[in-house]
Amino acid sequence: MDTLEHQRYLASSKYIDWNHPDIQVEARRLSESISDEVDLVKACFEFVRDEIRHSWDFQLNPVTCKASEVLLHRTGYCYSKSHLLAALLRANRIPAGLCYQRLTISNNQPPFCLHGLNAVYLNEHGWYRIDARGNKEGVEAECMPPLEKLAFTVTGEGELDLPGIMVEPMDVIVDLLEKSKSFQEVADHLPDMSEGFRESLM
Repeated sequence: MDTLEHQRYLASSKYIDWNHPDIQVEARRLSESISDEVDLVKACFEFVRDEIRHSWDFQLNPVTCKASEVLLHRTGYCYSKSHLLAALLRANRIPAGLCYQRLTISNNQPPFCLHGLNAVYLNEHGWYRIDARGNKEGVEAECMPPLEKLAFTVTGEGELDLPGIMVEPMDVIVDLLEKSKSFQEVADHLPDMSEGFRESLM
């Protein structure tokens, strides 16, 4: 990865606000006594996966979006949790981005929704995807490079891994999280890809 691209995936921003003092403190705590890059990524991943509760799984408000909000309230949807994980990794000088999948909401049948996860750049392995949405019955994500073990696999018709690794969250995700007043409102309006975007992938 060239220097310019490397810097883009280390940037602090409105939603991946790793310059926030609380993010800085947590990033330092997670990195204490860890010198190995993979061990540090795993520590950040497991913190977000296990200590930040998925808003739908636990039926929790408020709706969070910024990484610092997710850390403060200890809850978030998959999208928000991916913002926090990216922030903690970037604060520790590890390039991290955002990825999305298009998945069926239930029973391998439409409707579809977007699911948020992360990719992290490891010196030994290159880009590697991790999913800190939170484990539960039927969902078991791990960080064990080079083996990828995500929360969900793309298997059904119409499901797919969206191409690319984004520096910033998708606008449709941010709009939903910022406008929604409750976890239920988010669940009632889970976003899918636009028709134009779907057509561009065919």
